[in-house]
Amino acid sequence: MIKMSRRQFIHRTAALSGAAALGPLAGPAFADRTDELNILCWEGYNSDQVLGPFRDMHSGATVRAESGTSDPDMINKLRAGEVNVWDLINVNQPWARDQLYPEKLIKPLNKERFLPYFDQMLPEFKDYPLAFAEDGELIGMPQRYGPFSFVVNTDVISREMAEDQGWNLFLDPKMKDRYGVLTYDNWNVIHLCLTAGLNPFAPVEGEDLETFKSTAEAIFGGSKLLTDDLVAMNTALINGEIDAYFTGGTYTASPARYDGASNVRAITPKSGPVDGKGGVVWIELTSLVNNPDPSNLAEDFLEYVQTPEASKAVAFTEGTYNPVSQMGNPEVMEKFDEEELDAIQMDSLAEEMERSLDYEVVTSYDQLIDIYTKARRS
Repeated sequence: MIKMSRRQFIHRTAALSGAAALGPLAGPAFADRTDELNILCWEGYNSDQVLGPFRDMHSGATVRAESGTSDPDMINKLRAGEVNVWDLINVNQPWARDQLYPEKLIKPLNKERFLPYFDQMLPEFKDYPLAFAEDGELIGMPQRYGPFSFVVNTDVISREMAEDQGWNLFLDPKMKDRYGVLTYDNWNVIHLCLTAGLNPFAPVEGEDLETFKSTAEAIFGGSKLLTDDLVAMNTALINGEIDAYFTGGTYTASPARYDGASNVRAITPKSGPVDGKGGVVWIELTSLVNNPDPSNLAEDFLEYVQTPEASKAVAFTEGTYNPVSQMGNPEVMEKFDEEELDAIQMDSLAEEMERSLDYEVVTSYDQLIDIYTKARRS
């Protein structure tokens, strides 16, 4: 499978503890694995806000984290032999059960230790199936998540209208030159499928490929702005250059909302072509790498990020803000003020989750990305 991650769509570069800082990791062995922890993750978990308190709790321990640029890139590091390097891996929801665990790149978590935390999560995560392997083993802990569809300026397009029209909003002739496309290519492919009335996670073949092609051409043909910069897109929305943008969600809208632009709102369609659903949600899972020389700090860290203080730090770090599954715990919710909850649209989050599909591997990605690329260039 080719590049199918959320943050790859945002083209964020590895931050804080990059490859240069991790130089010693490339060596053949570690001096003392009982005092060392290495984490391969999306941005946020590698911030001082998250790592600093854990380092203080384990004085003398060396705790390193490296941020990835795509789920497959991180997974391929383990396939290439870096199971000997990393202790924890943090990727989006389909990979743990579909690839990492079957390939023995991760190993089960201690159920006695971690299952009780599910009881403190939001209702939709209490029995979250993708946290478990088909054999029933617990293989990952969910934390950050968010619906990801499109964004509008509610001063111009009401939330109700946008939710009712869903993806058809962007096919309305009246919207020509009134919207932008946030070019997170792989997410665009998913969303173009939904706009075309197709299931992005099932094979797209025959006449459906032509339907996808005509939809891609229509979306790009009607757009006023193409950029992969979420700040630029939010600015264009706020300034009135555009009224909506295709591909976006809580993750992209949250910085503008936190700065006071509450008219920037992520939208999840009320209906869609896959089991009546038109939205998609990403959910991160953190798993225990099957390192032959494991660190005794790995599960300690995974338990640490369940705490109220760490959960809040994970949710509000790195310039974009996201809900976390631990918000079902009142002690976690107490850490968020009204402005922060408004930034992540907590008022509608539960219903948007119900209208969203779980992000999965795009079966026909190679064919679709080729069609998409040609439409985008034209």
